[in-house]
Amino acid sequence: MISLNLPTRHNERLQQVQERIARDVELQTLWRCANVNAVERARITDHGPVHIRIVANIALKLLRMLAAGGVTPNVVADYGLTMEDAEVVVVLAVALHDIGIAVHRDEHESYSVILADRLVGRFLEGIYPPTEATVLAAEVLHAVTAHRREHRCLTVEAGVVKVADALDMTEGRSRIPFEAGQVNIHSVSAQAVSAVHLRKGEKKPVRLEIVLNNSAGIFQVDELLRGKLHNSSIAPYIEVVARIEGEAEKHIVTVYEA
Repeated sequence: MISLNLPTRHNERLQQVQERIARDVELQTLWRCANVNAVERARITDHGPVHIRIVANIALKLLRMLAAGGVTPNVVADYGLTMEDAEVVVVLAVALHDIGIAVHRDEHESYSVILADRLVGRFLEGIYPPTEATVLAAEVLHAVTAHRREHRCLTVEAGVVKVADALDMTEGRSRIPFEAGQVNIHSVSAQAVSAVHLRKGEKKPVRLEIVLNNSAGIFQVDELLRGKLHNSSIAPYIEVVARIEGEAEKHIVTVYEA
């Protein structure tokens, strides 16, 4: 069984949720099924437990940085809940956002909501009273469906999930489709991203620094990240900077045949 290895700090409810996720056979099997469809059949990047762990840790850090910069999560602003509850929403949404790929990669966000609706309650029951559990479940499901690129996020928490999902873009995360012969702007540009850093912003709460080894990586930033950031709720609070590191660009493709 796989743990998300999250820095829960003193958030006891988040720790309980993380422990339940680590013990849940059905959820972890769905992660495996999603990855079989993604990697073995669709020949796209990893969408299994490694992706979930990476995105969950990015999302938790991003949420905390936004809060430290004065951004209030919606479960706090709209329902009088706490920052700790917002962390639970974000982590659960990440854990459930791609399980629909177990059904099909296309329109997977819709399938994820269907499956997540049946699962989400088991992670909240007994930790929260019924009213709060219902609120959190609704917030989780919103974040799951809103991670679709063109869907508008209505909450800070959903925006965090959406952007964190896009930030799992570093070199090697596109290794499988690239090595399988899918040499296109998507696979090549993903090979060009060396690192992603979340730092305190100069003019906004958060600064995303994308380190590139080849200018092809601009596609990842301009077309993929920008699209998700635009339809997130947190774009006003984030600076994005991409820079090419090193004296010479990395050689990614020797010959391209159309």
